[in-house]
Amino acid sequence: MEFAQADIADRLDSADSRTLDLLSFGVVKMDLDDVVLEYNEAESRLSGLSKSSVVGRDFFTQVAPCTNNYMVAERYHEHDILDETIEYVFTYRMRPTKVRLRMLKNARRNFQYLLVEAL
Repeated sequence: MEFAQADIADRLDSADSRTLDLLSFGVVKMDLDDVVLEYNEAESRLSGLSKSSVVGRDFFTQVAPCTNNYMVAERYHEHDILDETIEYVFTYRMRPTKVRLRMLKNARRNFQYLLVEAL
């Protein structure tokens, strides 16, 4: 799977944890209430947070409050269908880190994703 791949949401929906861990970019899989269901190895390395410390928690308020803003969290909350890519700087619990975020959501699915690629 590639970060910019057009059908990546379909592939992520059917991927198991092992497959997600093999990806070169971060994947945060959430339910539609923003609770983290999967957190792959690349994202764990980038953030410095272990999977066990984030799975089951609200991503925007408990895991990465630096994304709880109009640029990221509000886009998920305002749209039923979302596929946007932006450049961003993570600042919570780490030195400022430039990343590219791909925000994916389709309300007909049970999941939404935040993909993270280090720049």
